Amino acid sequence: MKKIAVVVAFVVSAGMLVSCGQGNASSKVKKENVENAEKRDSSIGLGAPVISFDKEEFDFGTVNEGDVVKTTFVVTNTGKSDLIITNAQASCGCTVPEWPKEAIAPGKTGDIKVSFNTNGRVNKQSKSITLTTNTEKGREVIKISGMVTPKKTNS
Repeated sequence: MKKIAVVVAFVVSAGMLVSCGQGNASSKVKKENVENAEKRDSSIGLGAPVISFDKEEFDFGTVNEGDVVKTTFVVTNTGKSDLIITNAQASCGCTVPEWPKEAIAPGKTGDIKVSFNTNGRVNKQSKSITLTTNTEKGREVIKISGMVTPKKTNS
């Protein structure tokens, strides 16, 4: 039994040595990936981008049920590296955000357009939009709110 265990251990060890010796690991590294990593590392050295808003909350006031309310949040990159917004997720399907898909350079602005469909949403409403960004916090939240007057029903 000991001989079988020794033979199995020898075969496994020999197999590992042979498989590890095949090829040079550095030959498997893509030059393009190295260049992209160098660019990323140099931008990290500048510091994380900083997002600033013209407003963080929009109150649309009193509107009638069925209206579609729209607003635009202007974001400014006040940091020293490109700002990237990878996603904008609303707290409700009745709220639809549109955000810039391209990077926002330092000192430049971008628009986040938000539309809210009031159909079936009556009385006090408050919705949030969570932005996934490459800022230090990683997540930023903007909000819309207001009052929706119900449709008049015929009795």
